[in-house]
Amino acid sequence: MTDSPQRLDKIIETLRQRGCRITPQRIAILKVFLNSNEHPSVEQVHEQVRVNFPTTSLATVYKTVNLLKEIGEILEIGSADGRKRYDGNKPYPHPHLICTRCKTIRDPDVSLLDKITAEVEEKSGYRVLAHQVEFFGICPACQKE
Repeated sequence: MTDSPQRLDKIIETLRQRGCRITPQRIAILKVFLNSNEHPSVEQVHEQVRVNFPTTSLATVYKTVNLLKEIGEILEIGSADGRKRYDGNKPYPHPHLICTRCKTIRDPDVSLLDKITAEVEEKSGYRVLAHQVEFFGICPACQKE
């Protein structure tokens, strides 16, 4: 993860330059994305933000997500169930492991793209079933079930 307070300031400044309002709710949404390793959905971010800002609408989260995607500060990840999840922790191209059973998404620690499939399986314990930028498979916990 990049230095979150400095990155937050950079994103806020970029949004200001685009003429966007910087509200406490929008800052809370940004913080959820920047501090999450879990690749949350819009609905999950909405639930977290509503703890401190109960009147925050789902539309506000969607608008913020679209802005963050436009400025390259989050990645959209398709999941096996068709729902979109987001990576605000590492907003640059990198592979994702997506479990088709429990829907968890992980960032594998891999190095060479030519050998990525074998390396992902070796380092993660996943059995890779398909891949593009994301690898779909069964995580170690679900394999044990």
